Amino acid sequence: MRLATIRTATGTRAVRVDESSAVETGDADVRALLEHPDWVHRAATAAGPAHPVADLDYAPLVPSPEKIVCAGLNYRDHVLEMGNELPEFPTLFAKYAPSLVGAHDDVVLPVVSDNVDWECELVVVIGSSVRHADDEQAAAAIAGYTVMNDVSIRDYQRRTSQFLQGKIFEKSTPLGPVLVTPDELPDGGWAISTELDGEVVQSSSTDQLVFSAVDLVKYLSAIITLNPGDVIATGTPGGVGAARTPQRWLVDGTVMVTTVEGIGQLRNVCRKETISS
Repeated sequence: MRLATIRTATGTRAVRVDESSAVETGDADVRALLEHPDWVHRAATAAGPAHPVADLDYAPLVPSPEKIVCAGLNYRDHVLEMGNELPEFPTLFAKYAPSLVGAHDDVVLPVVSDNVDWECELVVVIGSSVRHADDEQAAAAIAGYTVMNDVSIRDYQRRTSQFLQGKIFEKSTPLGPVLVTPDELPDGGWAISTELDGEVVQSSSTDQLVFSAVDLVKYLSAIITLNPGDVIATGTPGGVGAARTPQRWLVDGTVMVTTVEGIGQLRNVCRKETISS
């Protein structure tokens, strides 16, 4: 099953996305849907207003998550290209809801920096509350997967040893377009990539993850209760702009396409922020 949050004339709506139409579930967004204990049945049997898939205006998949937790340095190829050793524990930082944009929205390049980088990511969406999970409980708590680009403002990120300030700029992070439930996905690694203006700049597989989706849910649930709609970004593979010689950055007008095989694709135009006088 595939789920999305779309914008309509009367506000956002959660939908089940079928082959040609998207059917409203009666919930304002995917988080509100997942908060129903019977969300799988509710979504599968939804019979609300329908919208043509070709015309959907995707909001961020989860517009206002309780938590957005991101793992850094979690692909073997990316860890090595950055000159680091494989971590013993996950490197974690947070994002906030104002950072999020929809699957086809513009990504805002901040006026205060020209060092804006791309990071394609597989994302876990939590479907049931979980604390101190074992492997089985962690897997069962995963509602599904989606796609994110963790657009990073590298000069701000590197001002201190903490990543946060380079990761939370407003309207910088596309999330979506859909949540795909695990039963629709094959075992093994899924191809993951970023293209800039048609050029492939990241190309890897999720089997390069140091800490898997289940590993991350287990680890985080030992720290804090994970709740429906929580978002866990699993890290980015090699090929980022900061690791290139010379370094390369996103610029105004760049078309950025982020894809995870079997899950979905983001297509965002980068636009330089303007400040009105």
